[in-house]
Amino acid sequence: MAFSTLVLLTCIVGYFVIASASNFYQDFEITWGDGRANILNNGDLLTLSLDKASGSGFQSKNEYLFGKIDMQLKLVPGNSAGTVTAYYLSSKGATWDEIDFEFLGNLSGDPYILHTNVFSQGKGNREQQFYLWFDPTADFHTYSILWNPQRIVFSVDGAPIREFKNMESKGVPFPKNQAMRIYSSLWNADDWATRGGLVKTDWSQAPFTASYRNFNANACTVSSGTSSCSNSASSPSAWLSEELDSTNQEKMNYKYQSHFSSLPQTSLHSSLILILRSAMSSSTIIILCALLLSYSTAASASNFYQDFDITWGDGRAKILNNGDLLTLSLDKASGSGFQSKNEYLFGKIDMQLQLVPGNSAGTVTAYYLSSKGSNWDEIDFEFLGNVSGEPYILHTNVFSQGKGNREQQFYLWFDPTADFHTYSILWNPQRIIFSVDGTPIREFKNMESKGVAFPKNQPMRIYSSLWNADDWATRGGLVKTDWSQAPFTASYRNFKADACVPSGSSSSSSSSCTSNSGSSNAWYSQELDSSNQDRLSWVQKNYMIYNYCTDTNRFPQGLPPECQQS
Repeated sequence: MAFSTLVLLTCIVGYFVIASASNFYQDFEITWGDGRANILNNGDLLTLSLDKASGSGFQSKNEYLFGKIDMQLKLVPGNSAGTVTAYYLSSKGATWDEIDFEFLGNLSGDPYILHTNVFSQGKGNREQQFYLWFDPTADFHTYSILWNPQRIVFSVDGAPIREFKNMESKGVPFPKNQAMRIYSSLWNADDWATRGGLVKTDWSQAPFTASYRNFNANACTVSSGTSSCSNSASSPSAWLSEELDSTNQEKMNYKYQSHFSSLPQTSLHSSLILILRSAMSSSTIIILCALLLSYSTAASASNFYQDFDITWGDGRAKILNNGDLLTLSLDKASGSGFQSKNEYLFGKIDMQLQLVPGNSAGTVTAYYLSSKGSNWDEIDFEFLGNVSGEPYILHTNVFSQGKGNREQQFYLWFDPTADFHTYSILWNPQRIIFSVDGTPIREFKNMESKGVAFPKNQPMRIYSSLWNADDWATRGGLVKTDWSQAPFTASYRNFKADACVPSGSSSSSSSSCTSNSGSSNAWYSQELDSSNQDRLSWVQKNYMIYNYCTDTNRFPQGLPPECQQS
């Protein structure tokens, strides 16, 4: 290690500003906007607004010299064309250093562009731009900067998207000597931000608003040019030497397998997209826009102790983090499972899952609603594991009065093992809608008028299990579970049920409805609008790999009546 680097590391022995769920009053100052920036909810939320007269902005009270900085943002929804939301680290002076996230707005339905840049000693021009794999306006997402003497890593929801390494040995300046503050602003840049300035800001949509929460800085603070640090016993500057391990390298370059024709042969860098590196046809843009119109469902965090019972597994199922997290494990001796304490008769059910990583072949993670008895109703998500690097299969089914055989299967457009994703069931008297991160993937309509039974009279509990099904789950049973990889673990968080809870016996169809989100039970009559119909069609065109409604070999006497209607 060079002597200068050794001196630098010696100077930064870490005093960490650990600001989990920090307070914006404490950590930030509003610097401009004449009342358009507001700190709300006792300091837990900060909003920036933009109108034709002015934008707004804020900066951190502290300066930092290396650290890991996290912020959750929810971007301007709707027609945000012409606007820019900037969130960055910067020093001052003519030879400043800077690390940038900038979110370039777009027309309604078209994706944001996430613009990144690194300046060192006043020199930038190191742009990389990305589309995101979700709708950044539908919910909060975490944008992180890891900055240490060796590298800068940009991450989104824990997935690294860009790494800028220290290459001073090659004559490339690297930000390492100048302390930086955090800045953020929402401003009008319609001379360049959207399609090179061709699309202007629509001021009839103003005010535009971006929201911030859950700031966290594990970092060295600088006062009067000196880094004053003391070791944290709980996490002694792990970020100071952190680099991307093989798992995170795979996340940054995650690729779906090219031998599946229905999957895009892409990676975060090559087609989700470093758009500066390729010219795109209009058809490519349309496909990409469809990909990015996914939404992250807001799920108010419930408590697993309160809402669920572990039902089997002999200690392999665990409720952790004061009830915020539940894990299921599978080894050669047994799997594990849980069920809800409540039964539900119609509702909108959300759960975030992170599936078994690595070689999950032979395993099945099931998450479903079901009643009991020989004429049971059931609504299924089942995740069929696969060998390392090959995609999970998401298997869905609907049973009514004991009859199923309504399978539809999908690949996903992301790696479901790298982070948590939201899997939702909307169930009302008219339809059942399966969604992933807010994007509908399947709709099963009530067609009782055509003689098709529909689940509507039997309350159902939520069940989930992780179990061995290597006799059928992966390639029809040809690939067996590799027990040397055990224990296999799936994780759950952020359960939410806006639903009717039946009163009296479990067979009663009378129910008292409560809404945990103040949505006034809008789900009870909810249907797919034209935008969601488009998303559903896109998913089914690009990611559906099996549909019972097209399997004429299976139904030689004719397809089921609901298929003929759809």
